[in-house]
Amino acid sequence: MIDDRPVLLETRGHSLHITLSRPRAINALTHTMVRLIDEALTAAERDGTVTSVVLTGAGERGLCAGGDIRALHDDTRAGGRASLDFWRDEYRLNARIARFPKPYVALMDGIVMGGGVGVSAHGSLRIVTERSRVAMPETAIGFVPDVGGTHLLAAAPGELGTHLALTGRSVGAADALLCGLADHYVPTRRLPELTEALAVSVTADEVERTVRRFAEEPPAGEPGEPGEPGELAAQRDWIDACYATDSVEEIVRRLEDTAVPAAADVVAELGGRSPLALKVTLAAVRRAARLGSLEAALDQEFRVSARIREEPDFVEGVRARIIDKDGSPQWKPATLAEVDDSTVARFFAPLGPDEPELGLAPGATATGTA
Repeated sequence: MIDDRPVLLETRGHSLHITLSRPRAINALTHTMVRLIDEALTAAERDGTVTSVVLTGAGERGLCAGGDIRALHDDTRAGGRASLDFWRDEYRLNARIARFPKPYVALMDGIVMGGGVGVSAHGSLRIVTERSRVAMPETAIGFVPDVGGTHLLAAAPGELGTHLALTGRSVGAADALLCGLADHYVPTRRLPELTEALAVSVTADEVERTVRRFAEEPPAGEPGEPGEPGELAAQRDWIDACYATDSVEEIVRRLEDTAVPAAADVVAELGGRSPLALKVTLAAVRRAARLGSLEAALDQEFRVSARIREEPDFVEGVRARIIDKDGSPQWKPATLAEVDDSTVARFFAPLGPDEPELGLAPGATATGTA
């Protein structure tokens, strides 16, 4: 019999395994899945025999490709509020994962994007493999990094996080480790052995020692092949120089003036992104760096998400990239120059009485931050 439940739970010794199980959709998150994960964490926290939680994804393609973008698109296009309800519970789950009192081991094998980062990269033990491709690709669909992504990217070395936030590029194991999106590298072939060892690890310290025992240095393979080497460390000089500004236009100008072929590729990429999403994303990452906590960043991201869904770019971006796949989104506004500072600032203002704030950060209220 085929088990069609979207989240599978199994206790193996002292580990509770949470398996995201929508393999044909690369385990894209639905609201039901978010609730089921939260319920599983409640049970694991109360169960004294459970020492660790292990998050995995069903199928061969990856842990999780993000939220169910089609469902969010359809709801937004119809003027519904299901997407707001989803984000509210999803962001609360992201915060809970970060503060979970037992080891939370995320096996970030294969594709890990958007909402997949939210349910893994806030865990206490984050494991990447030679198959990992980690990304926050939101600007490509007229959206802005969320699920705590602005908090994670703001904490990356130098301007690497800004680079990844604006371009939405995916990174492999070595670069995920460099950027602080993961903690350890374990080859895919050793994951079954690792999970068996975790099942008999009876304390939190033992869980961490077990993971460290399996961890290796990422292999330096050939580009495009399993185990491809990291690229970002060698690119730090021009990335840091080009992105160290609070203006997207200035970033593009510096990239254009840099005599580095890779920088020219970035200019072309940014030219295909939503101008509105680029400017709001840069502001969100800069603000997240000053906020200082994941909860405050999630509160901010909820405001941004609630507002950006009211703009045409999100629906248009999903149409062009995911539904029709014509790759030619018609952004509104069409240029960076048309997005002024007052427009950007509006995305970060309190939501007001008609839409309660997320309210995760200490001192936050239903109408804003105290």
